[in-house]
Amino acid sequence: MPNSISQVQPPLEFIPPAYNPLVVQGCKQIFPWWLRFRTSISHVQAENVETLAELFHQFQNQKVRFLLAFRHPNSDDPYCLGQLIWKLVPQVARAKGIPLQFPVHSHFIYDRGIPLWAGAGVGWLYSRLGGTPIVRGKIDRPGLRSARDLFANSQFPIAAAPEGATNGHNEIVSPLEPGIAQMGFWCVEDLLKAGRTEKVLIVPIGIQYRYVNPPWQPLEKLLTQLEIDCGLPPLERTEIDNLETANPDSENHNHKFQYLRLIRVGSHLLSVMEDFYSRFYHKKFPQKISILPSSVSEQTTNIFDNEVMIARLKALLDVGLQVAEEYFNLKPKGSLIDRCRRLEQAGWEYIYREDIKDIAALSPLERGLADRLAEEASLRMWHMRLVESFVSVTGRYVAEQLTAERLAETTLLLWDVLARIKGGNPFGRPKLGKQQVQMTVGEPISVSDRGDRYQTSRRLAVAELTQDLQSALEAMIKS
Repeated sequence: MPNSISQVQPPLEFIPPAYNPLVVQGCKQIFPWWLRFRTSISHVQAENVETLAELFHQFQNQKVRFLLAFRHPNSDDPYCLGQLIWKLVPQVARAKGIPLQFPVHSHFIYDRGIPLWAGAGVGWLYSRLGGTPIVRGKIDRPGLRSARDLFANSQFPIAAAPEGATNGHNEIVSPLEPGIAQMGFWCVEDLLKAGRTEKVLIVPIGIQYRYVNPPWQPLEKLLTQLEIDCGLPPLERTEIDNLETANPDSENHNHKFQYLRLIRVGSHLLSVMEDFYSRFYHKKFPQKISILPSSVSEQTTNIFDNEVMIARLKALLDVGLQVAEEYFNLKPKGSLIDRCRRLEQAGWEYIYREDIKDIAALSPLERGLADRLAEEASLRMWHMRLVESFVSVTGRYVAEQLTAERLAETTLLLWDVLARIKGGNPFGRPKLGKQQVQMTVGEPISVSDRGDRYQTSRRLAVAELTQDLQSALEAMIKS
């Protein structure tokens, strides 16, 4: 959604799926051009596509119902799925002699917030492509009913991202939300009630991006911009001697130097944000390690103490959410992501007013107060958005494996944070170079075979299925 909203808005309406084969065909026609010129993707390859082609065949013959549970490291993931379903599956099916009826397509679940920042036209397009929206952070009954109906009754399978949002990391799977597993069990129930015999499956789909060429030059340029944004002077390469001691397993000099720059920017940002919340929001932090001086000669040990960095980051994210939660009178509950979802919904309730039937009929007094409430809610939600951008940053990810990909991923996450702080568009990420995509079709996980377990303990069955899906997605990550 926009960085700031200053006026009350009408209630968010459910956007019903309205699959239109002409729109889908039109998208297929322009898809190769879009993939080439509007994304960083140079090539998409996939393993075990034959399994998916066979599943589509069984689906079309009323043998199975399935959901594609895909990893979500990048905002380009939907294009990868399009390439997999629209091109690779039919291609492999023809090569293997697997008969398929056309079109080969999939419904999908998307966040209702996307059309708010991407534009109403995106909501129209997603609807015609067979997408169905879900409002995160609350029990969205219309959204859940629609997704549940599509899973059990539509002419196509359905796809969803069990991580709930992009996490910016190719080699980390965020904790999965339980909704995907729950939908699987609902589908089993719906089929049993209808006397149908299809088997219900969840199919894990791995997605990983790799730069065609290591993006050292654009990465250096981006780090320079982040240093300028933070008011940091250029770092001399002589400081690499400090890193040699702190991180002896680094692969080469350039890797080490860029890592040092990244850590310095991240640590500086932590210090500034700690001061910001301490001074203006009266929040207290554990005693922090200041590394604001331009030289790191006397700070080496502290900068590369991952446990200290992780503790500081965790405290900062908690405080950022507290500032928003206190305004909305919410108690901290659950994980950071759970808290973000609840705050998003609380903010939307102040902005998209379901208790106001006609905004135009409000008196100037009532309209003014409603606008102020919406504006204040939007400003408080900024703290939550900041945490959303920062929550995937980890002190260990790059240190564990110092590669161009991991350096680039973490640097881009810091860019996201600074973009939000500066009031810019966090969805206009810079491109660091062309990437090739490796997709993996995992072995289907049977939900139907867990039906008895679900009847015995629904919560436990959902938790076990979620964990098995998490393990399957993690197992497909290639270092």
